[in-house]
Amino acid sequence: MSATGASPVVRALVAIISFAALTALLFMFASDGLYLWIKAIHVIAVISWMAGMLYLPRLFVYHADTPIGSDQSETFKVMERRLLRAIINPAMIVSWAFGLWLAWRGFGFHGGWLHAKIAFVLLLSGVHGYLSASVRRFADDRNTASSRHWKIVNEVPTLLMIVIVILVIVKPF
Repeated sequence: MSATGASPVVRALVAIISFAALTALLFMFASDGLYLWIKAIHVIAVISWMAGMLYLPRLFVYHADTPIGSDQSETFKVMERRLLRAIINPAMIVSWAFGLWLAWRGFGFHGGWLHAKIAFVLLLSGVHGYLSASVRRFADDRNTASSRHWKIVNEVPTLLMIVIVILVIVKPF
């Protein structure tokens, strides 16, 4: 166990178990009467997830140019860890669990637009994983990426979000 809490493996297991339990409860007990509430919670979770996904790489832009061991670097580490653990990770879990229920209950997992949306959300989840690993690298003073790299990475969640929103609203196929 590290000084900053549980090991990454333990945190990953807790996240997987939380996701599985929440999803199972939704699929077993949520009724059609809760559809709009579940949709609202899903949208709130997505907004929270995206806010964190847009802010975290911006923190990395500034952190990458900060001297290792400085007070400012240590402050960035705390900010990054808290943002990831308190906002981004839980928001992603809720987004996925409620989104899968909505896809099942509302669309029966049918529709080309829905399949494309899920594929792009999987890509966004991959970016989430990359940012999570990067938080650990920064925490261990092992970041080798430049601030320019993080400025480019900062645009990826935005582009994915644009595609996902267009697929959901326009349903082009």
